Amino acid sequence: MPRLKSEFISINNKRQLKDWQIIKNLLPYLIAYKARIIFTLLCLLVAKAANLSIPIMLKKIVDAMSINTTAQALLVVPVSLIVAYGLLRLSASLFGELRELIFSKVTENAVRQVGLQVFNHLHALSLRFHLTRQTGGLTRDIERGTRGIQSLISFSLYSIIPTLIELAMVLGYFFYAYDIWFVMVTFTAIFCYVMFTVVVTEWRTHFRLEMNNLDSKANQSAVDSLINFETVKYFGNEQYESARYDVNLKKYAQAAIKSQKSLAFLNFGQQTIIVIGLVFILSLASQGVASGKMTIGDLVLVNVLMIQLYIPLNFLGVLYRGMKQSLIDIDKMFNLLETDQEIADVPNAKDLVIRSPELGPEVCFKDVCFYYEQNRGILNKVSFEILPGQTTAVVGHSGAGKSTLSRLLFRFYDVQSGAIYLDGQDIKAVKQSSLRNAVGIVPQDTVLFNDTIGFNIAYGKPEASQSEIELAAKSAQIHDFIMSLPSGYNTDVGERGLKLSGGEKQRVAIARTLLKTPALLVFDEATSALDSETERCIQKELNELAKNHTTLIIAHRLSTITHAHQILVMSGGEIVERGTHESLLMLGQRYAEMWRAQQSHGQS
Repeated sequence: MPRLKSEFISINNKRQLKDWQIIKNLLPYLIAYKARIIFTLLCLLVAKAANLSIPIMLKKIVDAMSINTTAQALLVVPVSLIVAYGLLRLSASLFGELRELIFSKVTENAVRQVGLQVFNHLHALSLRFHLTRQTGGLTRDIERGTRGIQSLISFSLYSIIPTLIELAMVLGYFFYAYDIWFVMVTFTAIFCYVMFTVVVTEWRTHFRLEMNNLDSKANQSAVDSLINFETVKYFGNEQYESARYDVNLKKYAQAAIKSQKSLAFLNFGQQTIIVIGLVFILSLASQGVASGKMTIGDLVLVNVLMIQLYIPLNFLGVLYRGMKQSLIDIDKMFNLLETDQEIADVPNAKDLVIRSPELGPEVCFKDVCFYYEQNRGILNKVSFEILPGQTTAVVGHSGAGKSTLSRLLFRFYDVQSGAIYLDGQDIKAVKQSSLRNAVGIVPQDTVLFNDTIGFNIAYGKPEASQSEIELAAKSAQIHDFIMSLPSGYNTDVGERGLKLSGGEKQRVAIARTLLKTPALLVFDEATSALDSETERCIQKELNELAKNHTTLIIAHRLSTITHAHQILVMSGGEIVERGTHESLLMLGQRYAEMWRAQQSHGQS
C-alpha cells in the first residue's frame, strides 16, 4: 500500500507540473494583449467591490427600517440608500459585462492563433504521420483543444479568480467589522470545501479520461465507416457497422454512469460542508445580535455574504474538473505541435532554381535506397537521369517501387541513402514549398475536395481566372461535360468527389495539374480510369504538354509510353532494364514479355 500511495503521489505531482507547463505554453498567446488584460482586471476588481457593497448597503437599509414601524419605514429610510443599492447592483453588472467584452478579443485571438499553428504544423508533418493517424480522432483532439483554451480562460477569469478576490474581500470585511472567529469559521469552511472538491475531483478524473477515450474511439469508428460508405454498401454490412458502433456507445454509456455516480457523491459532500459552515456562522451572528454587539442588519449581511460566496463555490467541482479536462485537452493539442516534423527544411534552405523553366529541370536519382519499414526494402540503389524537356517512363509489376519514385520527388519521405537532384540541387537542401511548386502530379487515385468542380480545378492555381480554368478543362477533355451540367463549374462533386465517375475525377485532376503549369510533370497512371477513346484524346494532350516539359510517367499500359525517350523497367526495387520502346523490344526480355502479354489481352 505505501508503494502504491507513493506512485499515486508521484503521478499526481507529474500531472501538476505538466499542467503548469501547459499554462506556461499558453501565456505567450495571452500576454500579447497586456493593456486589455490590465483593464479587464480593473473591471473585475470594481465589479467585485460593487458586489460586496450590495449586501452592506442592504444591511444599512434593514437597520434603518428596524428602528421604526413598517408604516413609518419609507419615511425613515433615506431615498439615497435605496438609489445607492440600485446603482451598486447596476455597477456590478456593468463592470462584469465590460470585463467579458474587453477580454473576449484576447480569448478568441489566442484560440485562433493556437488553432492555426496546429493546423499549419499538421500540414508540415510527413505523409507517414498522416497515414498512421485516424482523421476522426485527430480532428476531435483539435476541436477539444481549442474549446479547452476557451473553457480554461473562461473558468479562470470569470469564475475562479473573481471568487478568490471576493473571498479575500469578505474575510477582510469580517476581520474589520466583527471579530476573528467569523474569519476563522469562514476560512475553515471554504478550505474544507475546496480540499474536498479537489481530492474527489482528482479521483473522478480517470472516469472522465475513460469517457473521452471511448468517445474518440466511437467517433473514429463512425467517421471511418461513413468515409467508406460505398464499401459498406457493397458488402451489405450496415448492421455490422451499426453493431460495431453500438459496442463503443455502450462502453461510453457505462463510463458516463460511473462518472455520474461519483458526481452525485461530490455534490452531496459539498452541500454538507456548506450547511455546516452556514450553521456555525449564523450561530455566531445570532449570539452577536442577542448580546447587542450586532444588529439585525448584520445578521442579514453575514447570511447574504456567505450565500454569495457559496453560490460560485457550488460549481467549484464542475469548474475544477472542467479546468483539469481543459488542460488535458490542450495538452493533447500541444502534443501535436511537439510531434516531430520528420521532413523539415534544413537551416538556411534556399528556393529551388530551375535553369530552364520552359523545358523543365534535369532530374537525377543517384544510388537511391529507400524503405518504409526497415525489414521491407522498396528501392535498392536506383540510379537514372531525365534530361530537361525529355520524357522518362517507369514500368513494372505492382510493388516494384514505381509510385515511390513520385513520393520521393515530392519529398514526402527522405531517402535512407543516395540523393535526388533537380538541376544539380539536392532536394534535401531546398525549401519544400519551392520544390512542390515546381512539380505537378496527376495521381492514380484522385481525391477531390467536397466543393465545386471549378474550385477543384482552380486548386492547381488558386488565383487563376475563369478563362484559364476553362482552358485547362478543355485540354483535359472535360469542359463539354462540365457545361452539360445544370450548375456548370459550380457543380458540387461531393465527399472525395464521389458524385463524379472515376474517369471524370481523373480528368479534373489532369486539368488541375495543367493549370498549375509545373516545370516537372509526373503522371502516375494518369489515364488508368479512362475509356479508350477519351484516353487517346487526353494522351494526345499530355504528349503535347510533355514535349516542352521534363516528364516522369509511371505507367501500366505500355501503349501510352511508346513515345518516351527512356523507359525504365523495375522489379524488386531495382531497375532491371532501360532503353527506348524499340530497343527494349529488340532486347526481348521483361519489357518485351509485358508488351506481348498486353497485346494478347487487347490492352494496346
